[in-house]
Amino acid sequence: MSYQQDATNPSDDVPTNWATASRLGPLQDLPGFWEGTGFSLIARPNFSGGNPNKIFLQLNLLRESLEITTIGSPVTDRGSLQDDISIYGLNYLHRVTDGVTGAPLHIEPGQWLYIPPTSEPKADASVVRQGCIPHGNAFCSVGFSENAVFEGLPDIPPANTVPFAIGATPPPAGTKNPFIEYDLSVPSPFRSDNLAAQITQALVNDPNQMLRDDLIGQKPLKIVRLITMTPPAGGIGNIPFITSNADAGSVESVFAIETMATPNGQTFLQLQYSQTVLLNFNGMSFPHVTVGTLIKAF
Repeated sequence: MSYQQDATNPSDDVPTNWATASRLGPLQDLPGFWEGTGFSLIARPNFSGGNPNKIFLQLNLLRESLEITTIGSPVTDRGSLQDDISIYGLNYLHRVTDGVTGAPLHIEPGQWLYIPPTSEPKADASVVRQGCIPHGNAFCSVGFSENAVFEGLPDIPPANTVPFAIGATPPPAGTKNPFIEYDLSVPSPFRSDNLAAQITQALVNDPNQMLRDDLIGQKPLKIVRLITMTPPAGGIGNIPFITSNADAGSVESVFAIETMATPNGQTFLQLQYSQTVLLNFNGMSFPHVTVGTLIKAF
């Protein structure tokens, strides 16, 4: 893949980096360094640990950093059924450690891309998030953006954590979880121990509660949501071990770029995200839900 100067650049006197940044569409406020906190819930296989349910529920508070830089030139995709298109995008590196112990949990290099409207296939402008995880996974999720102006706080729907049969419809909010490991009132050796006080039953039932709590007392002026998923477009590639033992079947996420007002009339940028990856094993889809609230530092 080669990067080439966009032939449609309206002026050769405009610096390439500026022209690229101006064409990022809904991604234009992402470049920079973000840091913050979050929460992760994952039911992972427990092959030899003695649990009849064959899972271990791992719960972590998170400390996160997200470094995002502009790809310096447009990327040309060649068309056979329509004219070529130019894609503008960003590189990112997401680092996640345990918020209590500092132990490493996750590292993910990837890209955000802004795709122009196309005629073949017929599609509106779209956004793409693609990344690689050293478990042996690579994903490409495709979606759209939406803008909203607020005078109050946004309504954030619940995130499901209740496992369900592979291929079935996720259960509605409020469904009782049949796995006892998710009930914090019942001691279990098959769940993270010494939980931080912030990890409550309400958070286990709906990790998006952390995002709502983080918004209390804040004043959003504008929110740009980046909503991507697999399927129907994009997909996930897994190494054979992952496919056989804990197949990552789908990923969907919402990243909300929030312009916030301070009491003294200034503004700052905040990024909130909620992501659900379905891990398929033992005939069930186990939602791996991660949420975070990060502030743009630089």
